[in-house]
Amino acid sequence: MSMPSAMTSEEPKRFNIAALVKKIFIGLLILGFVAGTVWLGYYFVRRSKTPTVIYKTETPFITDIVKKTVATGAIIPRHEVQIKPQVSGVVEAVYVEPGQQVKAGQLIAKVRVVQNLAGKNSDLRTINNAENQLETARANFETARIEKERGEKLFAQKAISQQELMRLQLDYNIRKEALAAAERDLEIIRQNVLQNSGRISNEIYSTLDGTVLDVPVKAGSSVIERNNFNEGTTVAIVADMNSLIFEGKIDESEVGKIKVGMPLNLTIGAIPDKTFKAELEYIAPKGKTEEGAVKFDIRAKVLLEPGDYIRAGYSANADIVLDTRRQVLAIKESTLQFGKKDSIFVEVEKANQQFEKRLVKTGLSDGINIEILSGIGKNDKLKVPDAKEKQK
Repeated sequence: MSMPSAMTSEEPKRFNIAALVKKIFIGLLILGFVAGTVWLGYYFVRRSKTPTVIYKTETPFITDIVKKTVATGAIIPRHEVQIKPQVSGVVEAVYVEPGQQVKAGQLIAKVRVVQNLAGKNSDLRTINNAENQLETARANFETARIEKERGEKLFAQKAISQQELMRLQLDYNIRKEALAAAERDLEIIRQNVLQNSGRISNEIYSTLDGTVLDVPVKAGSSVIERNNFNEGTTVAIVADMNSLIFEGKIDESEVGKIKVGMPLNLTIGAIPDKTFKAELEYIAPKGKTEEGAVKFDIRAKVLLEPGDYIRAGYSANADIVLDTRRQVLAIKESTLQFGKKDSIFVEVEKANQQFEKRLVKTGLSDGINIEILSGIGKNDKLKVPDAKEKQK
């Protein structure tokens, strides 16, 4: 009977432990709930203190919109010549220097001639050949003359027929003409040799009115005459600096929008404070591939004003006006937003920082401002979206 009483005394202890665990578990739940409530309260309070985004607004305006493209190139003279010597030799004296103004026919330099023995021997051979041909023609003529006279005597004696006599006379006439032709050829060859030797000058003259751009040789330099096998040595470069052109290149995407006669505005890097006028006069019919892009050569006449001075070789950029809109309603391109199906819209302010979307129709753009054809008015205030909104 003692065993049951012992088991009965241990049961209250187990119940007390279970109750304690239950109380601890409930306490932890309550503590977690309170902590979560506090964290949520802190989160919403902090969020309520975050400042509201204030969007800037822009209003449409009236302006001119000019669409243009840019061609890169350089300023060069329209007429530029390289002056070469007529004879080979050594430069004896140079009478001009770069930057000097010269006239056509003005003495540029003088060359001490180096005798060309090969040329002299060639002339002598030509004359000798002509003289030999003349001697052969003279011998043939004498033979034909003797045969003709002998034939006339035989015909008088009726020893040969009239037909044979006519053949001898014909041969005589042919030999006579050949002799005359050989004499004329020899005379012509002699005159040509004399004229050529007298015409070649060791003095070098300018062939153009203009400015001396460069003198690549100095006194004592050797020079070579221009011929069929050699370009010859350049003694001086002369150009007309009153007639300048712009030569540049334009991308294939823009070449179809330009035409001969269009005005250009030239900006020269060395003269940043002035813009020069030009007129497009040439567009290449064929493009050239450069660095993976197709470029077309263009040329424009530079319209100089009195007092303008531009050096040859200046690099320049040409602004070509493709299209213009005068005094039209426009907005900044930064206020435009793009939706589905290529729709274009802006957000118009209806109340303080409250906006509604409105579709617009656009026209010409210059990359900064864009023409508005319909959708908004001059007094509307437009939201300037931030970069994140643009990316949506």
